[in-house]
Amino acid sequence: MKKIVIGLLTVILAASCLFGCGSKKESTEDTSLSDVQKKGEMVLGLDASFPPMGFTDEDQEIVGFDIDLAKEVAKRMDVELKLQPINWDSKEQELDTGNIDCIWNGLTYSKDRAKAMLCSEPYMENHQVLVVPANSNIKSLDDIKDKSVGVQEGSTAADAVDQTDELKDAEIILLPDNVQILNDLGNGCDAAVMDEVVARYYTEEDEGKYKVLAADLATEDYVIGFRKDDKALCKEVEDQLKEMAKDGTLAKISEKWFGEDITTIK
Repeated sequence: MKKIVIGLLTVILAASCLFGCGSKKESTEDTSLSDVQKKGEMVLGLDASFPPMGFTDEDQEIVGFDIDLAKEVAKRMDVELKLQPINWDSKEQELDTGNIDCIWNGLTYSKDRAKAMLCSEPYMENHQVLVVPANSNIKSLDDIKDKSVGVQEGSTAADAVDQTDELKDAEIILLPDNVQILNDLGNGCDAAVMDEVVARYYTEEDEGKYKVLAADLATEDYVIGFRKDDKALCKEVEDQLKEMAKDGTLAKISEKWFGEDITTIK
């Protein structure tokens, strides 16, 4: 009788293991793309004050180069694009908790970010530069010693500042976004470090107010951030961007915002 009971228990345990293993396999299946397709929308997290990549215009509409790219990708994926402004310093948390599906707004690749999220192929090159008021006596990084420098908290600009010897003795002021940094430039901050595309945009918009010094603190790549396991969604977005590069749509959007095609994805 004992042998029969033991035999039955062995069969039950084997069956449990079999079905348990199957359940575990299903739980690790990548449904990121199908989830977006089922809900019919892709939620894009962004810093809504990062022109020309993504920013709020005078009509309180979120516009920009990255926004135009994302809208075209979503259209080709047959889903709606939902724009979700976030605190840039909490972007990884917003992604991990499922509040957004991707981070797409001048997101610079870094090794630390690659550990926290899945990064797409680069689609544009960027540089970190030094910005000062147009009437500033600061001519180069050598003039920054003991000066105050504004930088966005949680940005790779902050990383570039940490790695620049000429800024070791400067007073670094961390601020939430580039708009506030530029508002404080000359009124609390002597200089600022930020993405070149942002700096060039503002120097052209407010001609005679700021100047970008020829100081390339770092060369970087812009990528799109996804949750670590969302490989299917990441690949679909990459594939759509590559198709846009082939048919000229990517170049057309770039020329609209920058006057030339500065994209790098092929």
